Amino acid sequence: MIDHATIDRIYAAADIVDIVGDYVTLKRKGANYQACCPFHNEKTPSFVVSPSKGMFKCFGCGKGGNAVTFIMEQENVNYPEALKMVAKRYGIEVEEREQTEEEVRRNNDRESMFALNSWAAEYFSKYLLGNPEGKSIGLSYFAQKRGFTDATIRKFGLGFCSAEGDAMSQAALAAGYKEEFLLSTGLSLKSERDGRLRDRFRDRVMFPVHNISGRVVAFGGRTLRTDKSVAKYQNSPESEIYSKKRELYGLYFAKKAIQQMDFAIMVEGYTDVISMHQAGVENVVASSGTSLTVEQIQLLHRFTRNITVIYDGDAAGMKASLRGIDLILKEGMNVRVVLLPTEDDPDSFARSHSADEVQNYIRENEEDFLTFKAKLLLRDAGRDPIKRAEVIRDMVESIILVPDAIQRSVFTKECARIMDVDESMLISEVARKRAVQSGDRETEEFIRREQARIRHEQKAAAGSADGASMMQKNISAGSSEEALEREIIKYLLKSGHKNFEVKEHYDIISINIADEIFRNLDKDNIEFSNRIYNQLLATYREHWCELGIGVEVGAQYFVNHPDPEVCNAAVDILTSDDNYVPSNIWQRKDVHVESEEEILSTGVPKAIMLYRSKVVERMIKAQLERLADTSLSEQDEAECIKQLDLLNKVKAQLAKESQRLIL
Repeated sequence: MIDHATIDRIYAAADIVDIVGDYVTLKRKGANYQACCPFHNEKTPSFVVSPSKGMFKCFGCGKGGNAVTFIMEQENVNYPEALKMVAKRYGIEVEEREQTEEEVRRNNDRESMFALNSWAAEYFSKYLLGNPEGKSIGLSYFAQKRGFTDATIRKFGLGFCSAEGDAMSQAALAAGYKEEFLLSTGLSLKSERDGRLRDRFRDRVMFPVHNISGRVVAFGGRTLRTDKSVAKYQNSPESEIYSKKRELYGLYFAKKAIQQMDFAIMVEGYTDVISMHQAGVENVVASSGTSLTVEQIQLLHRFTRNITVIYDGDAAGMKASLRGIDLILKEGMNVRVVLLPTEDDPDSFARSHSADEVQNYIRENEEDFLTFKAKLLLRDAGRDPIKRAEVIRDMVESIILVPDAIQRSVFTKECARIMDVDESMLISEVARKRAVQSGDRETEEFIRREQARIRHEQKAAAGSADGASMMQKNISAGSSEEALEREIIKYLLKSGHKNFEVKEHYDIISINIADEIFRNLDKDNIEFSNRIYNQLLATYREHWCELGIGVEVGAQYFVNHPDPEVCNAAVDILTSDDNYVPSNIWQRKDVHVESEEEILSTGVPKAIMLYRSKVVERMIKAQLERLADTSLSEQDEAECIKQLDLLNKVKAQLAKESQRLIL
């Protein structure tokens, strides 16, 4: 376990904008930052990062937390591992006590696989640079044939796997790595004949594949043999830490440049990416020879909405790849296409041109993807009316994927011009297809927003008379115990340091909210039944006792709670938009608007009273069930009746309070 002092140092050092900014493109909006949520697919940004509070919150999917819980979600690691990752980033040394046997057994296999991949990447790199076989075969290929510099080779961790059948596998076993992880990562294969391990990537130059945070998740190995019976590329299989549909080669090295330039260049292979980087063009990623997937596009969408796809000048599979790029349109991204000269691919073009020349060529030759596609298909269709009709249908299938109505209209008009067809016919066909295939989501969104706007105006128009009821619309005598616990926690976290006034006889008494809540809970020795809310209650009480009545207990104590579930619940409550905010329209019209203090003076006692009533009802029910037990002794039966009598008196008293508060 990591000691509390170290955890505090980690949280103190963690810059949530810095950490989240590694995964999504954040844009400042007032005191906060905003982006499209990395946890669900959305077109309109609803993900907010608050540097002052050290927390993030998505108002679309509801996820929220701090810098550490963000890392947990993004990297799919547990809490201690996320803490270590943040600590490493800020140079904080983490000392842990010796793990128990049970904790050792619970060690995540993922971490063992990551550790093995990291070792293997270093092994392949050292073999390339230090072993005679690696130098003569692998290094000569990278340096002489590909023209990669030493700095580039080291940056991308390029390596070589020996032609010996099991050299790497035996070295890994000697270094203490287990056979099960050599097999699960795919670094080794097991012979069915004799059960021996052999290297999957033997006699190949190696390309480590890094995930978005820079950890090695897989490898690609290229053979240098001319034997056509040997596969040119060998790749790591799917594993617990690697899914090829969720990774983009080079994204870890490209993400900063993509953010700065606000567009990404998409190429096909490893060497295309590396050569472009070496030429000084760093906003480049590759799908590594596989068809683009929705997951890859959404990953890229975190950093930009603009993608430029570079096609080889003689790309035979260009048409086959068009359908895959339609997915980019569906995700609401802007796609442009650059066609290289016939004799070039991105690798050779980057090696023969400077960064400025590459960038100028892209700017001067890129065109909108749909326009490019229409021209390409029409060129092959010629004047054949059947083929031209097929082209029109194909273009309609692409246009209907564009979610933005304005862009869709522009594309329709341009395609009608290029294909020489009636624009109204094309518009009609696009509308029909959208209705049949997916419905008009924009119309649904417009209706949703209008309904929200109308509800907001209705609330404002309701005035002060309905203010308190709006504030408390979520709690009533029928509310569950858990809902009431959340309501009490909300009052504590948001307003626990504040006071409200009540009239007692002829005096006005000022009561502190936190003090009133704890006094009532302690009166009946009540603990919350929801574990998370009970943790928040205990945390608040601890710091409230230290700070004293009337002093605000800072949000950081809850947002940075060591239990991620407690942290997430706190963020959810702190960012909940359930407070009644009176409209200033009524103040201008000299209509009395209830202040926050007036609303709290009703809401806090009501929440406490309803909660105590729920707890008492539960206790009465438990005693009645106990009394129904025929095996109960006379003494226990008498005690049970005594407890029921006391509880019924409390219930009667609460009923009186209820009438006074609610009526």
